[in-house]
Amino acid sequence: QVQLVESGGDLVQPGGSLRLSCAASGIIFSISPMGWYRQAPGKQRELVAGLTQGGSTMYEDSVKGRFTISRDNGKNTVYLQMHNLKPEDTAVYYCNALDARNLRTYWGQGTQVTVSS
Repeated sequence: QVQLVESGGDLVQPGGSLRLSCAASGIIFSISPMGWYRQAPGKQRELVAGLTQGGSTMYEDSVKGRFTISRDNGKNTVYLQMHNLKPEDTAVYYCNALDARNLRTYWGQGTQVTVSS
């Protein structure tokens, strides 16, 4: 059974930083592409950052230079380091994994990030 458990969401002031974590189990983490998505109220879920098993990354334009996705294969964990947070970053952030064995995708339960003064 594949499980993705996010943590690290919080209320933070504009300009602040947060690090989100996603612990994965039930997949061969080292060969699984991982991603972070977010969904703000009334908006569609969007891809924020992606990381391949080989280490290639991609970022949504509005977060380039502020967010960094990384992975620790020894801990089966993917991270999203967020700096210079803005109110428009407020959303529920979801971890996503692609199981390379069968190409199924999995989602975590989400973690709330609120950027407000």
